[in-house]
Amino acid sequence: MADKYLYQDGGVLKEKEAITQSTGAADAGKIPALDSTGKLDSSMLPTGSGEDTKVVPAYEDLNAGDFVNFFDDSGTVKVRKADASTQGKTADGFVLAAVTAGNNATVYLSGTNTQLSGLSGGSYYYLSATTPGGVSATAPTGSGQVVQRLGKAVSDTEISFHPGEPIVLA
Repeated sequence: MADKYLYQDGGVLKEKEAITQSTGAADAGKIPALDSTGKLDSSMLPTGSGEDTKVVPAYEDLNAGDFVNFFDDSGTVKVRKADASTQGKTADGFVLAAVTAGNNATVYLSGTNTQLSGLSGGSYYYLSATTPGGVSATAPTGSGQVVQRLGKAVSDTEISFHPGEPIVLA
């Protein structure tokens, strides 16, 4: 059931549905409703406030919590799983929801990745060289692999994303 409110139209009371996401200027004057988390959707906030996200097509299936990499696919920016075993696939952000290939993914460029498990709070984590999109408590050591620190675990399910400069091992 959607949230609704009453308004007066020419002396007649009418009911109108509140919106949970904004498409921009077309929604001017509409009343917002909180989403399922009890918060306003970031599409309703002014530019520069709220979450720093980018919506782009997923090149491959992504799991909730995957760290991802932006790349050019024949002139179209897409997102794929970041992978420390391959140069050029460093982590640029992460996704909080699973997305199938070809559909749009909301990529978080900063903030806390809350869709992880098995972490040790207070420990630093690196981009994994064995699990694309995943994390590792130890930095990769193989020749040609990329060492990129992703951030620090703030709980057993969350990493505060503060990516370090990637270093390619010789």
